[in-house]
Amino acid sequence: MGEKIRIHLTDDHQIIIDGLLAVLKLEDDFEVVGFSLNGHNLYERLTSNKADILIMDINMPDIDGIDILKSFQAKGLPCKTIILSSYDDLKVIKEVLKLGVSGYLSKKCAGENITDAIRAVYRGEQYFSDTIKNKIVNSFSGIENNGSTDGETAPIPYNITKRELEILQLISQEFSTKDISKELALSPNTVDTHRKKLMRKLQVKNSIGLVKFAIKNNLV
Repeated sequence: MGEKIRIHLTDDHQIIIDGLLAVLKLEDDFEVVGFSLNGHNLYERLTSNKADILIMDINMPDIDGIDILKSFQAKGLPCKTIILSSYDDLKVIKEVLKLGVSGYLSKKCAGENITDAIRAVYRGEQYFSDTIKNKIVNSFSGIENNGSTDGETAPIPYNITKRELEILQLISQEFSTKDISKELALSPNTVDTHRKKLMRKLQVKNSIGLVKFAIKNNLV
């Protein structure tokens, strides 16, 4: 067997820690290298135990999870982070994504998703539980007058055309190239061309990167 995925758990409820430990110990490719009941000295602990993945709650009594992420960003992210929270407020989700989080799970369905999330994030992907993903998708609203107060079309940033932004919206809703071509009456080749142009303009590698960029830069 290859190297195990090294995981650190942070939650202020011991029962949550114990539950996660019970689930993760069943997986041969996982190793829980530490856990914390608060955010004190978390950066130092992560760099010491060389964790690959941090699973962390946002709401903690001493140091807020968002403040922890801001400190990580200032120092340099010590590892990839998955948020495990009972909060599913879209504003919070977008804020933590801007701070470099790679995954966000609702505690209600953590037991079903946590192992898939860890492996996906370890591979360099993003992972959201269905309820979180739906909130992100639903935040993609009409684009023609987004932010406009005078009835005119608001300017679109990053040199993205209106058509490209339409395609970005559909990509975020998990439309395939075939589905997008039907929705917009374009050929599949044209859709692929727009997709490639978007990735080049936004300097991302794939469709997940497109959605992540849109969230980070308030295009949704």
